Amino acid sequence: MKYVLVTGGVVSGLGKGVTASSLGVVLKACGLRVTSIKIDPYLNTDAGTMSPFEHGEVFVLDDGGEVHSVLLSDSTGNFTICLSDNGSLVSYFRSVLYMASNLKDEFSNNVFGDEIQELLVDLDLGNYERFLDVTLTRDNNITTGKIYQSVLEKERRGDYLGKTVQVVPHITDAIKNWIESVSVIPVDGKEGPADVCVIELGGTVGDIESMPFIEALRQLSFSVGQDNFCLIHVSLIPVLGVVGEQFVRELRALGLTPHLLACRSAQPLLETTKEKLSQFCHVPVGNILNIHDVPNIWHIPLLLRNQNAHISILKHLNLSKATPPDLQEWTKRAENFDSLTNSVIIAMVGKYVDLTDSYLSVVKPVGGCNYMPSKCALLHACIACSLKPSVNWIAASDLEDDSALLTPEAHATAWKTLRNAACVLVPGGFGDRGVKGMILAAKYARENNVPYLGICLGMQISVIEFAKSVLGMERANSEEFDTQTADRVVIFMPEGSTTHMGSTMRLGSRRTLFQTPDCINAKLYHNSEYVDERHRHRYEVNPNMVDVLEEAGLKFVGRDESGKRMEILELPSHPFYVGVQFHPEFKSRPGRPSAPFLGLILAAIGQLEAHLSQHQDGS
Repeated sequence: MKYVLVTGGVVSGLGKGVTASSLGVVLKACGLRVTSIKIDPYLNTDAGTMSPFEHGEVFVLDDGGEVHSVLLSDSTGNFTICLSDNGSLVSYFRSVLYMASNLKDEFSNNVFGDEIQELLVDLDLGNYERFLDVTLTRDNNITTGKIYQSVLEKERRGDYLGKTVQVVPHITDAIKNWIESVSVIPVDGKEGPADVCVIELGGTVGDIESMPFIEALRQLSFSVGQDNFCLIHVSLIPVLGVVGEQFVRELRALGLTPHLLACRSAQPLLETTKEKLSQFCHVPVGNILNIHDVPNIWHIPLLLRNQNAHISILKHLNLSKATPPDLQEWTKRAENFDSLTNSVIIAMVGKYVDLTDSYLSVVKPVGGCNYMPSKCALLHACIACSLKPSVNWIAASDLEDDSALLTPEAHATAWKTLRNAACVLVPGGFGDRGVKGMILAAKYARENNVPYLGICLGMQISVIEFAKSVLGMERANSEEFDTQTADRVVIFMPEGSTTHMGSTMRLGSRRTLFQTPDCINAKLYHNSEYVDERHRHRYEVNPNMVDVLEEAGLKFVGRDESGKRMEILELPSHPFYVGVQFHPEFKSRPGRPSAPFLGLILAAIGQLEAHLSQHQDGS
């Protein structure tokens, strides 16, 4: 196995994940099979109970593994990192968000799934899956908590035969063993191990929690040999000065010497700057890569290829079987996105989105796909329709009647934005804040024939609204929000615990069976009899209410294998009124957009019927 390790310095959220996944794309384009591992040095065993204000949106894998990552973003589509006067703006930004949000009530309730996800989004394993088109597992994400848990379990079983258990060698050995065992597991649907494993070490060099991983990786590089281990260090290079030197010196002091240096900057670096970096960091000028701002994220692999990053890596790893990189499809995708001029306006109704305008102007991400997965899926769907997504966030609470009295200007703006949208998306989340506003958005879309897609909570919202407005159940609600209501149209479904958090929900890939081929979603999924999508929830539509809802016109066209869990709903009298209990955004890919998202965009531009007619043959 060949290992490519990506580390970072100066600031967290610098773009190690984008760099690592882009390097994987280039190596894969050279005919190599690539897998990946993300190391998160925090003590949590998984991301299920972690605040998105600190670590971003949870990304769910097929096996139910949950991972977090952070990228601060705005709507301009560029990628820069800003520093505060005394260090990392990211840490300051997180603390401000946490204090400003005033969410103590909801943090005590649930697993922190609120729609601040535009600010702090999945970037790592989600990016690996989307970029490399692979299916990863929870074991591809290593945390300090997982490592210590496994070592302590062995100690309790007596596996260490009474020896003193220490960071070295027991913790470091556990890290090495984990990496070596996971790296040989195929993730691309083929048999046998991959050729290259790209490892991203989260955090920054010098963080105390990263030290056991640094030591383990130093030992791994020694044990596998230099021709099987390549280290690429990502560092911020401001307009003036050479910052990377300090962190390279720290790495070398810890026993790891970078073979390549990836420099993040706003503008392309001058050759004199590269020469200075080469002198200070002991890295050949040809191995100094410059990842500067680009129009969209899909340019990054092309940027690396144009700087011959693959040649440097292949030469160091002695991978003679590799071929010149074939990135024609990737090039076409990047250029097509740049040339798009028409757009479609999408109203995304969620929580706390008013914070985005207050803070995001200071930090810009790589354009394209570095958003919450819902926005990634919207991007994929829009590009398939030769459109750019114009996503207008609406704070759900601004739509509520109380807002008309307390903040009339915000109320008016929210409703104007909603009415100007070509379609409405209500994403997933937890907690009752903004629920009334979401119900109003769903009602507006249903009554005015505006295409609507509800994901997870968004599907439950559409059921609650339908029960209130059509069935006349004034107290219709989810027992998540009101445990005393007599009309529980959404209830807790027992595939987990109501008292314990952390991997206790209905998580991971589950099968949904279409109840009829004559429905929009079955046709969007290429006339399949079933679909496997990823879930992350505790509450679902009350099975005892299904008959009443269907008699009134709401149809549950997709159910689980038991027939008791409602997975997909449609309103046949509406052009596109769809709710899905799962999260289709997690499996959306460039060039292979998620079916529900594609349907939403097609309906928004009036091309859904033509598309379905054209694909009746299942192609």
